[in-house]
Amino acid sequence: MELPALDYGRPPLLYALIGASAISVFLYLKMRVQTLPLPPGPRKLPLVGNLFSMPVHSEWTTYWKWSKEYNSDIIHLNAMGTSVVVLSSVEAAEDLLEKRSAIYSDRPRGHMLELIGGTFMFALQRYGDTWRTHRRHFHHELNAVASRRFQSLELQQAHDLLRRILDNPDAYDEHYDYVFGGIMMTMAYGLDILPQDDPYISAAHVALRVMSGAAVPGRFLIDVIPALKYVPFWFPGASFKRKAVGWKKLVQKMVDLPFAASKDAMAKGIERPSFTASRLMSLAEEKDEASQELDIKHVAATMYGTGTDTTRGTLVIFLRAMMENPTAQRMAQQEIDSIIRPGHLPGFEDQDQLPYITALVKETMRWWPVAPMSVPHAVTEEDIYRGYRIPAGSVVMVNAWALLHDETAYPDPHAFKPERFLLDGKLNPAVRDPLDIIFGFGRRSCPGRYLGWDSVWIMIASMLAVFDVTKTIGKDGKPIEAPPGFVSELVVTPVPFKCSIKPRSRAAAELVRSTVVN
Repeated sequence: MELPALDYGRPPLLYALIGASAISVFLYLKMRVQTLPLPPGPRKLPLVGNLFSMPVHSEWTTYWKWSKEYNSDIIHLNAMGTSVVVLSSVEAAEDLLEKRSAIYSDRPRGHMLELIGGTFMFALQRYGDTWRTHRRHFHHELNAVASRRFQSLELQQAHDLLRRILDNPDAYDEHYDYVFGGIMMTMAYGLDILPQDDPYISAAHVALRVMSGAAVPGRFLIDVIPALKYVPFWFPGASFKRKAVGWKKLVQKMVDLPFAASKDAMAKGIERPSFTASRLMSLAEEKDEASQELDIKHVAATMYGTGTDTTRGTLVIFLRAMMENPTAQRMAQQEIDSIIRPGHLPGFEDQDQLPYITALVKETMRWWPVAPMSVPHAVTEEDIYRGYRIPAGSVVMVNAWALLHDETAYPDPHAFKPERFLLDGKLNPAVRDPLDIIFGFGRRSCPGRYLGWDSVWIMIASMLAVFDVTKTIGKDGKPIEAPPGFVSELVVTPVPFKCSIKPRSRAAAELVRSTVVN
């Protein structure tokens, strides 16, 4: 029988040649990548790199100055071997963090944050399965549609804020802490808070302060030299380890206390609608319920932690802006008076008819962003961008302040001008929306942006409707100017300042008092 001809394909020699060529190309490309220049930046010293020139105060202005000096919207620094890349344009941020999000969605490892147990917050977590699970829980309850169910609560708390300020205007900062804490405590856990000295608010307030400090890149030497975590407690310079022990207990108290209270209320059948109640009820058929419950506990604490500080900070900046820009305040009040019926306060249903108020809120967030340096990303693979080499593991930061003060997008960027967002009395879609910068880029953009926007908008609209914000008059009869400077943590706010917050009229004061719900 004649055997069929067998086709062995290409001869082995050809395979060898193809393989050798592929290896040669790979090695060539690898060598080429390694010889590509890093992005421009200040001169690096041997061993320590830019460690001693890294800014520790007003980082955004220093990075912006370097960006101009080196004529580049992407600059590079080295801190004791840690590669740092700073982006100062929307184009660069979108190109890397959005278009290449598959490798730019990690977070740098925060060693001090790990020591105090603060890495439960998924905004700061490394990219991976835990982060995906936490974000999925968060998005399910707080997406653009789902977050609307909290608008009635936000309106109620806005009225509570008005009453508190009417009774004691000088303590506005304390009122912000309490009211925003109350909103997030109810949304996250369904818990009512005490009118004063609430234990949940107090525990969270202290924990957030220490977490905010620990999360600032480079504030603690352990984040630059991770090996320090192995030094004993008694070792000179190991005070950070002693701090971490106490701080960890504070953080754990914030995470555990309200979650346990929420579960107890559910067991008694007296729970209120909340993130925790909704998510726990969805676990009835889950196989790994204990693990899922821990995820929900951590996401609830994240929801409280990230929502309180940023919203409070924006409202402090709003007061500063109104003090220094009375014309903008007057125009906002005129719009409210022309749309809202006498004896009523603004509601969410009025938002489309109050474009100047919306523009003013956007300008407040652009003029002084509470997070001028967005939460850092980390790149997981070596990359090439515009002919520059970006090493794997690089910390990648967006200078949000620079993007929000770009003269091309926002002419006269240091001036407070809500009208920059308007055209013919309507919001101008051609002007870059600062919210797209403020809430981050790519897969790590903030999923709570809808809730955050609603809270800030209704608070500002309500305050403008009934209060005048002006500079305090000193004993010499002259206005007291707000001091320069800011408190720099993860959230950046002005240093404490005095201002005058008074009812616009007797009718306005009566309207505030009438909001009490019996």
